[in-house]
Amino acid sequence: MTDLDGTVCVVGGGGNGIGDATARKLATLGARVVVNDVGSDVHGRGADPAVAEAVAEDIREDGGTAMAHAGDLTDFDDADELVADTVSEFGRVDAVYNFAGILRDDISYKLDEDDWRAVIETNLTGQFTLLQAACKHWRSAAGDDGFDRQRSYVAASAHSARGNVGQVNYATAKAGILGMVRTVSSEMHRYDVRVNALVPNAYTRMTETVPADHRPYTREEMPPERVAAFAAYLASEDASDVTGCTLYAGGDRVGVFSEPAMDRVGVEPDGWTVDSLAEHFREDVAGDVEVTRTDSYF
Repeated sequence: MTDLDGTVCVVGGGGNGIGDATARKLATLGARVVVNDVGSDVHGRGADPAVAEAVAEDIREDGGTAMAHAGDLTDFDDADELVADTVSEFGRVDAVYNFAGILRDDISYKLDEDDWRAVIETNLTGQFTLLQAACKHWRSAAGDDGFDRQRSYVAASAHSARGNVGQVNYATAKAGILGMVRTVSSEMHRYDVRVNALVPNAYTRMTETVPADHRPYTREEMPPERVAAFAAYLASEDASDVTGCTLYAGGDRVGVFSEPAMDRVGVEPDGWTVDSLAEHFREDVAGDVEVTRTDSYF
């Protein structure tokens, strides 16, 4: 049985949904957990430190070890403080998760500037601040001898990274996370740090923003706890050298997404012209590859 006894885990966005479920799951496996959540609503408005504290208190009442942190991960200083406070309290950081995210949906040509900026700040910048803070600490702590065991960072992406009508801001942020993970996993592998993206699928308060008759599933069908089990696995030594991946967890399924790859390529020795492209691109280069990629394609 997987044992995380003594493992120190930070869970950004740990006050609700998948973050909440992950924090609790880690604690049941023996991890010492830092629950971070600014305590805003699903649209990023307001702040309430009691949100993170409530999860931490539940963990303690169940016999686990947890502390709360209400720092705002869109702030680089708050992210640094979160890592520093964790080290001060528990002496180390073994795994970091970041499930923090908000929604402010609208069609691209109607989207308000503030809604664009708020979603990008929370879902993308807020992901980088914590990743950078963790990497700075790990690079320093690894020293010349490396770690006793690999460290792990898990960044939450989403299916919307492939494109989703009405979510241009959210989709952009979640797609950006994939490039971030591919880059930083390569930078940090030498320091025994693995970095992965997780595309979770579960019923959360984000699901509840969808009108009831259009929701794709119920909480009973897709509980956050099913995602939390895979998230906890990624903190364990059983996941050694799993890095640079985009992973999936939801319901009864876990999986690994393929990396971006070129489907077809055409070569013109003298360089392509507009006329030669008009003649050859669709049939000879693209061939049977679908090039009308609308929402129905995704």
